[in-house]
Amino acid sequence: MEYKFTAANFETEVLGSDIPVLVDLYADWCGPCKMMGPVVAEMAEKYDGKIKVGKLNVDDDGAIAQRYGVASIPTFLFFKGGQVVETAIGAMSTDDLDALIMQVLL
Repeated sequence: MEYKFTAANFETEVLGSDIPVLVDLYADWCGPCKMMGPVVAEMAEKYDGKIKVGKLNVDDDGAIAQRYGVASIPTFLFFKGGQVVETAIGAMSTDDLDALIMQVLL
């Protein structure tokens, strides 16, 4: 299941999550973000129940992007216990994103 994170639900869904969370910070106009869409959706399905995967539109919720120092998109923030434990910037292969998720789950 792929989540839609917003300023309204970020505290509960991301920071308060009892499982790790992958937040894909994107914008609708961003080409590399569009390329990553199917990859992120695939990871959401593959790791359903093990890691919460979702997207946050930086145009709609820029304050959250600012809070975490996001200067380029797509940016992938991995949260555990309400803290960022891993960050990745830019488009990547399915295998690379999969490897990052596995690293976070360890």
